Amino acid sequence: MRYHILTTDYDGTIAENEHVSGTTLDALVRLKATGRYLILVTGRELDQLQAIFPEYTLFDLIVGENGALIYHPATLKKILLGERPPDSFIQALKDKGIPLSVGEVIVATWEPHQDLVLETIKNAGLEYQVIFNKGAIMILPPGVNKATGLHRALKELNLSEHNTVAVGDAENDNAMLQAAECAIAVNNALPQLKAAADLVTAGQRGEGVSELISRLIQDDLVNLDTKLLRHYLEIGKQADGSPFKISPYGNNILLTGTSGCGKTTLAAAFMGQLIDKKYQFCLIDPEGDYQDLAGAITIGDSSQPPLIDHVVKVLSQTAENAIVCFLSIPLNDRPAYFKKLRYALTELRKNTGHPHFIIIDEAHHVLPKENTESFNDFPEDFTNIFAITTQPDLLCADLLKRIDMMLAMGQLPAQTIGLFAAVTGDTIVIPELSAFQKRDVLVWQKEPKSVAIIKSSEPGQFLMRHKRKYASGDMYSNSFYFTGPSNHLNLKANNLMMFIQMAAGIDDETWLYHLHRHDYSKWFRNSVKDPKLSLRSEAIENNEPNPALSRREIFSLILNRYTLPA
Repeated sequence: MRYHILTTDYDGTIAENEHVSGTTLDALVRLKATGRYLILVTGRELDQLQAIFPEYTLFDLIVGENGALIYHPATLKKILLGERPPDSFIQALKDKGIPLSVGEVIVATWEPHQDLVLETIKNAGLEYQVIFNKGAIMILPPGVNKATGLHRALKELNLSEHNTVAVGDAENDNAMLQAAECAIAVNNALPQLKAAADLVTAGQRGEGVSELISRLIQDDLVNLDTKLLRHYLEIGKQADGSPFKISPYGNNILLTGTSGCGKTTLAAAFMGQLIDKKYQFCLIDPEGDYQDLAGAITIGDSSQPPLIDHVVKVLSQTAENAIVCFLSIPLNDRPAYFKKLRYALTELRKNTGHPHFIIIDEAHHVLPKENTESFNDFPEDFTNIFAITTQPDLLCADLLKRIDMMLAMGQLPAQTIGLFAAVTGDTIVIPELSAFQKRDVLVWQKEPKSVAIIKSSEPGQFLMRHKRKYASGDMYSNSFYFTGPSNHLNLKANNLMMFIQMAAGIDDETWLYHLHRHDYSKWFRNSVKDPKLSLRSEAIENNEPNPALSRREIFSLILNRYTLPA
């Protein structure tokens, strides 16, 4: 389910002439029965609302005074999101004969008193704002509106704007509608609100809201997805330079290709967009490769397995993303551990709608081809999965058959897609690939059926790939060998920390021999896959002949980029 929250205005939306009809109330009850949340966002003061709408307890939260007040009907808790103007200001308005309604934060009046209100604000030297709404004039602290009130209400419930549908009718509803994932205007709404909405209901006021609720219950507004292009996520650029984008909901994506082909770069760019757009993700990191990713909390490390309860606790807060490191979990235990974690994430999604994406690096570690359908036990709505692997036939068939989009990179993209199709039974016609380049991505979509070539996006932040392996693991055939000018040595440094230890102990002649041959920068570039470290080391190789100083500078470069947390 995509939409877990309906947030609605009161006057002119669910209510007509201050009254909510029995039909509209029944619709609200039906929506609550589906497990969804209801939030009422109104310009009214709380006591006014309670007097005319005794059924307000239907709502999980009430945002009153145009976003300035949060009220929990179940606990009677109030939260004020600003301060009321000073009494001297209120008295100045009264002295001018302006009729007022004074709430906990809001001060309101009606047209045509706007000029006197603005003049009084100016004379008082206050930074208060004035919001207009169908003849009402609302005086509020700066930055307070229905959008900020909705944001705080969702935070109180640990819910996300991305799982929210908002419906309204007037000027002051615009901010709320724009803050929600999906914006709805009832048919009686102002023209400018209708123009900005993703859907205008056929019915007016409560009838329109009832119509919206029926559609939510029936199909979760799935047919509106193509109108929500502002939320789409860019995967790369098409041949004409235009962005290639996908919907943030309803796709299972497989990114595959040989090591070093750019998968991590594309994945990092994708996660960067999720962070920027505030879509929450949970990244499964079997090899500890994503420790440098900003905007996420890492749970687990090389010595401590991740606690599932801790993962759920972090992801319960919509502002947090989680990197779940499986490095300390034995290979044979990873599928079962992931299954337990997935159950917990599925339950969290069922209740809240987030995390919005589950990203699985080295997916063959947790969903190997040996996994049976009964072992996986995927739910029907197993969606918004972004799986990454070297080749698709390493993954279980149950996952591959649920893939909606495949992104193939590397030297053999056609063969990669062929391996996928051999398992799923899909017929995929591959285009001409003679001009296929390193950053190119062969994209296959299930619906609508299509195959295209795009350029992958670049991430906004640098992500160190295989950091732990290069720092303290075993690089095997990619290790560095200190031999010296006459091959009198054969010292193997199987990672960067060992490189530093050995380099500190060898004689100056051996150190300078490899320095002058640019062996260090070549190793950093070709084996460690760190072009920035290579480039900076090459500058030292070219400009620093002193063995002690060149050692110190290269050691410093390595330690600054690869020193592991204690």
